[in-house]
Amino acid sequence: MLFGTDGVRGVANVELTPELAFRLGRAAATVLAGGGRPRFAVGRDTRLSGQLLQSALVAGMLSAGADVLDLGVITTPGVAYLTRYLGCRGGAVVSASHNPAEYNGIKLISGEGFKFPDEVEERIEALALGQDTMPRPAGAGVGRLEDARAARERYIEYLAATVPGPIPLRVVVDCANGATSDLAPRLLERVGVRVTAINADPDGLNINAACGSTHPRGLVEAVLSHGAQAGVAHDGDGDRAIAVDEKGQIVDGDAIMGIMAEAMHREGRLRGGAVVATVMSNLGLEVFLRGVGLRLVRTPVGDRYVLEEMRRGGYSLGGEQSGHIILLDHATTGDGMLTALQLLATLVRSGERLSVLAGRIPRYPQVLRNVPLPEGVRYRATPRIQEALREAEHALGERGRVLVRPSGTEPLVRIMVEGMDPDLVAGVAAMLEEVIAGEVSAGAPERAG
Repeated sequence: MLFGTDGVRGVANVELTPELAFRLGRAAATVLAGGGRPRFAVGRDTRLSGQLLQSALVAGMLSAGADVLDLGVITTPGVAYLTRYLGCRGGAVVSASHNPAEYNGIKLISGEGFKFPDEVEERIEALALGQDTMPRPAGAGVGRLEDARAARERYIEYLAATVPGPIPLRVVVDCANGATSDLAPRLLERVGVRVTAINADPDGLNINAACGSTHPRGLVEAVLSHGAQAGVAHDGDGDRAIAVDEKGQIVDGDAIMGIMAEAMHREGRLRGGAVVATVMSNLGLEVFLRGVGLRLVRTPVGDRYVLEEMRRGGYSLGGEQSGHIILLDHATTGDGMLTALQLLATLVRSGERLSVLAGRIPRYPQVLRNVPLPEGVRYRATPRIQEALREAEHALGERGRVLVRPSGTEPLVRIMVEGMDPDLVAGVAAMLEEVIAGEVSAGAPERAG
């Protein structure tokens, strides 16, 4: 199976090879041809391997008779927006999001700016992995490649227009040495923010390296040293944003959703009277929303499940604790730069400090642990693991939660424990980590294939 919860990923040039990227390009162009000559918008983040894999992907599309608009280095949501705006049949992003530089990935986007349904991905995968009987036109039938990097300015203009007025704040933005390195500072300056940019000098290998939304310590220090009113950290492909308040306290995706939900509800912009979030979102968010007359609708982990529920139920706000926030009235996917703009605009309209707004949202103690999975090993709940889970749930009672699941993007088993007593939560998490690690190292889980 090639497609995970967020496209095709792997170590670049080892697992995700240019040969595979070429075949994926051919397959995507063939499936989406629709009896005509499709056009794709393609972008990438700043990874060293991005040019290698984008070149192969684009070559595959061109060889199947598709035209390609090269957007250059741009965020994933930027590709989603421009795919729609430019009237393309589909789009593609070469990025591994928040993962280290040696990884890369390929995400495919529909002409409407959404991820493709499973059945479309399955058709593309079957063609890419099967015998190559796909079209191979010649002469005028070969696709054309066009430099479309200038279209990125249209994306910035669109985002800037989503806020009603200037944002006269001092803000530090951590660009994770990724796709937002050029775009985010320019966008914030356009709406009147006094910007200090950090980690905005990508060299192909420093993307997400001890910086960005998964490593916000540097942002905390920068906010405090510059006396900023807020800080924002993105990830490598710009679909996430977490914040730091003026006191240097981290404001994660749950708190951002709580702040924005209350403001949108008060202004009559929150459709459905609810926020959609995953099972990983903190109980504190649920408690806060209930207190202001709103609901929390939970989904399995993965932004695609959040988006599916939002579209099904007609909701306008959803996302993940990681800062992947979906504002469906403005975007078809999580957009870190859009999230930052909307949060900062909410801050200005409220007249409050970010620490005050975020401080109203309680946070239950939550501990996260990761257990590495050896190559070729799948996680399953063995009898010993099931027993440990029962012990954990009994210990926490009705005032806590346990969630154990394999990661959809990395070879890890993720453990989340949440409850009122921080010492109990930490102890339960340590117990589960020890048991699961022991079972994995003992070879109990089934081997793939």
